Amino acid sequence: MNRRDFARTVGAATLAVQARASDAGVIEIGSRRELFADHFLIARMQNATLRLATPVDAGTVMHFDQPWEGRFCGYTTLIDDGGRYRMYYRGVPNAGEDGRGAEVTCLAESSDARHWTRPQFRFFEAYGARTNNIIYAHDPPFSHNFAPFLDTRPGVAPAERYKAFAGTLKTGLWGFVSPDGVRWKKLGDRPLLPSPKVYAFDSQNLGFWSEHEQQYVCYYRVFKDIGGKRWRWISRAVSQDFRNWSPGEEMNFGEAPPEHLYTNQTAPYFRAPHLYVAICARFLPGRQVLTEAEAQAVNVDPGYFKDCSDAVFMTTRGGLRYDRTFLEAFLRPGLGFENWVSRSNYPAHNLLQTGKTEMSFFVNRNYGQPTAHLRRYTLRLDGFASAYAGYAGGELVTKPLRFAGRRLELNYSTSAPGAVRVEIQDAGGTPLPGFTLAEARELVGDNIDQTYAWKSGPDTGALAGKPVRLRFVLKDADLYSFRFAS
Repeated sequence: MNRRDFARTVGAATLAVQARASDAGVIEIGSRRELFADHFLIARMQNATLRLATPVDAGTVMHFDQPWEGRFCGYTTLIDDGGRYRMYYRGVPNAGEDGRGAEVTCLAESSDARHWTRPQFRFFEAYGARTNNIIYAHDPPFSHNFAPFLDTRPGVAPAERYKAFAGTLKTGLWGFVSPDGVRWKKLGDRPLLPSPKVYAFDSQNLGFWSEHEQQYVCYYRVFKDIGGKRWRWISRAVSQDFRNWSPGEEMNFGEAPPEHLYTNQTAPYFRAPHLYVAICARFLPGRQVLTEAEAQAVNVDPGYFKDCSDAVFMTTRGGLRYDRTFLEAFLRPGLGFENWVSRSNYPAHNLLQTGKTEMSFFVNRNYGQPTAHLRRYTLRLDGFASAYAGYAGGELVTKPLRFAGRRLELNYSTSAPGAVRVEIQDAGGTPLPGFTLAEARELVGDNIDQTYAWKSGPDTGALAGKPVRLRFVLKDADLYSFRFAS
């Protein structure tokens, strides 16, 4: 099969997986969890809105203070391997060494994602130290942006349980495999994604096995010309076997204005893997905040304070479209001149569940400074954004959908006088007996997985498989997600 036929086959499979609607627009959700992180399911809102969450700063978890790490550490990846957390990151102490021999790939480990230690290996010598936490080195430029992932594809060979992408425009994007996430080797004798005509791969290029699409997906950096200006952009390629990849295609951001997205950090959300979330680094070249004196005060490298960046939140459900419901910052740089320097505030790849009701994401801070470190930020589960109405009340009605299950679970939060009520309607919008708003109970409190009930009880089994709409009536409340469970 040639590359063109391969691309058509993969494209057809992707379109088939993405076909969500049947019966004149009824959306099949089955028993999957749906988040209010975009407008995908929303038909209308009245006196309600989608609002972005505010992450909670949980403090520093790693200081990059070893001789082979330093002020230009970055491109961090977090992996949960059955409760054993791993952190991969680039070590490069000196400016101007990107893609050169001085870069190394480091590993840290944790049992709780709060306290991290450096395992000690003797694989590579660096800066006079033979014992260190370096797992890949002396093979430039692959330690520049080494990005691993845990392959969750059923039946994956044990020797390839871990996989990674690395490379630059000069080399193309190569594949790497490992049985344990520690000992790595190149896959084959050529790049998986050869260098395209546009400038590409100069960032953290990442991949994963998509349960939703039943294929491997790779999101990688390109540049795109718009109106004579070059923008840092994102492209995507797919594969059935990790060896043979479709030609990359540019992602589409709809009506959102073009912005420099330095890293994309796209990954399936672990509680709703059909939804890929992306906490991206948004870069503003030439937007200088610090004066020379302020830059000297924080001891930032002289070449790294004349730009600034923050983090934004996006979603995609597969295919070539990102949803940018929220254009405002998900994470602002914050107080302190040290946070307003070039290439700081870059999120790490992957979220981790760090408690029964909590998840965490991680951000590289103080880039180009001796104080370079990684910080942890927390959110409630599913809590990237919410459907919200204030004290006066509001409501949200979904598009027609079809579910499987016998009870409705809600992730919600109210004030003391606030409440959530739910009505189930037929596809035309007529309330269904037993599930009308008059029969809906007030739900008050704060819960991640709360079963909802009407006066007759919680059982929704009689409506499973039928086209319905959900009407959520909110008062001083946030609704984060819902699903129908068995």
